[in-house]
Amino acid sequence: MPLALTHARYQLLETVRIPIAIVGSAFFPAASMLFFVVPFAGKDPVGATFATASMVTFAVMSANIFQYGIGVAEDRAQPWDPFTRTLPAGPAPRFAGRIMAGLVITYLSLIPVVIIAATLTEARITPGKFLLALVTVGVTSVPFTLMGLSIGYALPSKAAIVVAQLIFFPLAFGGGLLSAPDQAPGFIQAIAPYLPTRGAAELMWAAVGDYAVNPLSLVMLGVWLVVLAALAAWAYRRDEGRRFS
Repeated sequence: MPLALTHARYQLLETVRIPIAIVGSAFFPAASMLFFVVPFAGKDPVGATFATASMVTFAVMSANIFQYGIGVAEDRAQPWDPFTRTLPAGPAPRFAGRIMAGLVITYLSLIPVVIIAATLTEARITPGKFLLALVTVGVTSVPFTLMGLSIGYALPSKAAIVVAQLIFFPLAFGGGLLSAPDQAPGFIQAIAPYLPTRGAAELMWAAVGDYAVNPLSLVMLGVWLVVLAALAAWAYRRDEGRRFS
């Protein structure tokens, strides 16, 4: 654990030195809050609360796909990365440190969304539900962390940037994050339950308000977790085999 905390500290220091990484993760959800949620749903307490939960999910997805997908790919291109894999402690402390740092950055990226919701909309949430939402953020970050790791270990940095950008908005739009619960266009409602973004969003909606989660969305979120975990493990072993075989 001390080694993992040390790695997490240095990961955070690297990120703070280039703050655009945090700004980028927070920008799109915050901009969406300002341009779409505040003017169209800001006066409706229920609608504003659910819309804020959607933007929180949006921020979680953005932070994890980009920071792991691009960050891991860029680290792999540096001489330091293969060296750390040869150390007696192995790659586990560095990997755990990266996950810890990633969670911190994820929560930091949510701050603008929460501030906008609290000051510019009628969104309301009890302290208990707020704590539940914080826990839900950690849970819903798992599939997007695995997705980012899969991209980062499977692709070089230039390709990782492109792939992360290509999958980001389709997942957000297809999962119904840009519309109110159960008010998306018909074709979105048809495909949304099969995407990981929908399951994550429904968990967040249920955490902040009175929303009944679709069992299909939860089942498919579990399927995505298994598939993405297997893909991330395969990508890591493939990368390790190329470097050390």
